[in-house]
Amino acid sequence: MAKLENLEVLVVEAQQGMRAQLRAMLDGFMITGVQFAASAGAAIRKLREHRFDIVLCEFDLGEGQTGQHLLEDLRSQKIIPLDTLFIMISSERSYEKVVGTAELTPNDYILKPLTPGTLLMRLERALAKRDAFLPAYHLIENGDTQAAIDYCRASEEDYAPYRVDFMRLRAELHEGQGQPQQAEAIYRSILEIKPIPWARLGLARMLHAEKHFEEAERLLAALVEENNFYLDAYDWLARTREALNRPDQAKAVLASAVELSPNRMSRLRHLGEVSIHAGDYAGAEKVLSKVVQQGKYSDFRDPEDHVRLVRSQLIQQKFGEAQETIGDLEKSMAGRPAAMACGALSKALLSQCTGDRDGTRKALQEAVQAGRQENLPTSLKHELIKACLDNDLEAEGSELVVDVLRNAQDEATIELTRSLLKGRGREDLTERIEERLYVEVKGYITKGAEKAQTGDYDGAVSEMMNAVRKMPGNSHVLFNAALALLRHIEHNGWNDRFATQARNLISRSRKLDPKNPRLEAINRFMDGLVKKFGVRPGASTRSAATSRGNPLGAPVPRR
Repeated sequence: MAKLENLEVLVVEAQQGMRAQLRAMLDGFMITGVQFAASAGAAIRKLREHRFDIVLCEFDLGEGQTGQHLLEDLRSQKIIPLDTLFIMISSERSYEKVVGTAELTPNDYILKPLTPGTLLMRLERALAKRDAFLPAYHLIENGDTQAAIDYCRASEEDYAPYRVDFMRLRAELHEGQGQPQQAEAIYRSILEIKPIPWARLGLARMLHAEKHFEEAERLLAALVEENNFYLDAYDWLARTREALNRPDQAKAVLASAVELSPNRMSRLRHLGEVSIHAGDYAGAEKVLSKVVQQGKYSDFRDPEDHVRLVRSQLIQQKFGEAQETIGDLEKSMAGRPAAMACGALSKALLSQCTGDRDGTRKALQEAVQAGRQENLPTSLKHELIKACLDNDLEAEGSELVVDVLRNAQDEATIELTRSLLKGRGREDLTERIEERLYVEVKGYITKGAEKAQTGDYDGAVSEMMNAVRKMPGNSHVLFNAALALLRHIEHNGWNDRFATQARNLISRSRKLDPKNPRLEAINRFMDGLVKKFGVRPGASTRSAATSRGNPLGAPVPRR
């Protein structure tokens, strides 16, 4: 276990008196590497700049902010690494209900009144548990997800007190790998041990991922009924009812959650979007106005919030209000990523509603041009695609579709893009673009295979990694790039960097095409190389069964 005097600790506490009390306790434990933050925003800035071992955070941070909100932001935005301990301090007994149901939980929580003995005991307990999980965390950070899964499975027996925690992490890793069926089985096993609410939520998430929406809805509705503080269950129930095409019911669920937790930005955004889909434009405007206003004081403000608000206003023909929102976007979001594209798209939507066709097309072209210079989120690209196609800017719309398909991070993004085009009667555009990408991918793979066949394994790797840079969202490119790296290792010797890249590419390919039957073969091939070169298990990659030679050809994508 790490020595206390070597620890780096961040204390997040709004009250000066409590900060002084915690400082005195930590000094008593010989912990001198202590920094302080009086607000969530200050904590985020410090955590972005410095890596801490422990975050001690007060639950009530004032101004509607809570330590739970901060924790969710830090984990979801990947601001803190897995091995940073987050310990909540609360005077509210009700927090036990929050932590018992939250999807993202602290490593520990301590109820006030706080004594030095209690704090020391909890710190030592949390550090001991972290030590058990550190090998898994390091494997995850190195991109070796399968080895982390294997470690968790073994540790379920080696560390009996943490068995359920290791099972949970293993399920989450399978989920992240695009393997919901494996994760579902683990959550069901946990529930056989104990009916834990987060395990029921995990099971519902996997059922949702497998498109078993009715079964997921029943499970989520029961969770919400049994515990009205289970806000994560509200969110997933809303998503499930959206998938079942029940926007009114989804809106009602989110509205109930917002009453319980009125300051969660992501939930407010979701409520605004669902309200638009449900036809409640005035309600959407009210919620999205709050999002825009609160976003001005948030470290996670998003210029897309203004676009959503403009849409809700234009549907109600509130052109003056929409113009004011656009002005606020340009003033308050200047310099933010995607701000120029959002501003131009908002102007295009306004011009379209006022009948200014030339103004609409000009603004859309400006938005597309801005998008070429910035890495726009997929949701914004989809909005631009719809607007371009609606205004006969097929070249610009096609360019955006190609960009989305090249860079898609998962299968859902590809399906959503196809659905978007189908909804506008443009299946022909989908077919043309996918045919173009097919030919391009085939060319890359063929060139890489030809170089490998002549023994130019360096050239094959260079060719395929160049293809990855051009088409990072194509599962066939990712798969064959991983194969090129493994062939290089097979013929030229072990290379840690290439092995890490191959693992990451296989993982990304699996997320895009989880049903690819070649995934099992490429994993066996990598296992065989680990065995062949005597790589220590867990050091650079996972060890498994022997497999000599290359069991794979160079697969060309099927149409």
